[in-house]
Amino acid sequence: MHFDPELLMALMRQAGAMMLRAHDVDTDSNVTVKPGTANFVTVYDVMIQDFLLSSIKKAIPDAYFIAEEKDNDASVLQKDYCFIIDPIDGTTNFIHDCRHSCISLALFSHGEPVFGAIFHPYLDEMFHAERGKGAYLNGRPIRVSDRPMELGILAYGTAPYYKEQLADKTFALCRELFLVCTDVHRFGSAALDLAGVAAGRNDLFFEFRLSPWDIAAGYLLITEAGGIITDMQGNPIDFSAPCPVIAANPIIYPELLVRARGYDATV
Repeated sequence: MHFDPELLMALMRQAGAMMLRAHDVDTDSNVTVKPGTANFVTVYDVMIQDFLLSSIKKAIPDAYFIAEEKDNDASVLQKDYCFIIDPIDGTTNFIHDCRHSCISLALFSHGEPVFGAIFHPYLDEMFHAERGKGAYLNGRPIRVSDRPMELGILAYGTAPYYKEQLADKTFALCRELFLVCTDVHRFGSAALDLAGVAAGRNDLFFEFRLSPWDIAAGYLLITEAGGIITDMQGNPIDFSAPCPVIAANPIIYPELLVRARGYDATV
């Protein structure tokens, strides 16, 4: 297959500029609510997604897509070119002007990730990875940390769309890990949390339910940066449906897996 990573990242930068130009996001005319709790979508999510899909389709006519703000068919993962896109990961942060949101894009071929990128427009940080070529931040190689659990920082997600089903489990596991690591962070963007693990900013991560577009780019970043990312039973990530996720450097991962296995991750 042939694709141009620089073109894809250039399109993501253009999409990031659209985020930076956004204004009056927190208004009724700009925000709608999808099924679930606190599951918001803005006109900018849709605008950026439409821009990315149409621009990529022009460059790669054979491209198929799985994206957050559209109906999806998981079978397209087996195509030569399948892009998994989250136009704005951290939409609640975006609505509240927290300035910690990103654009996440991954390219799969026959079910396997070959390229992933996460762009944080507020910090002008472009994380990217190609299969077999390593992971990078603004062109500089990155690696997961080599910290042990007791020196590690946990980044975690609260699966806010499933509060009734998952809140008790989430905060129980968070407490358990907090007692054995250095501290915990809750940033509100799973994609940036995973990029943080790849860059050694965070040492471990979990969330009880994430969608493919939350995980896809971060998965390749972490694996190419020397880390490990699986579901909570240690199985490979299923990119065809929502699933629980744990990720860490190789030193911490075995203990994280043992602790995560103690929880029923079903919704």
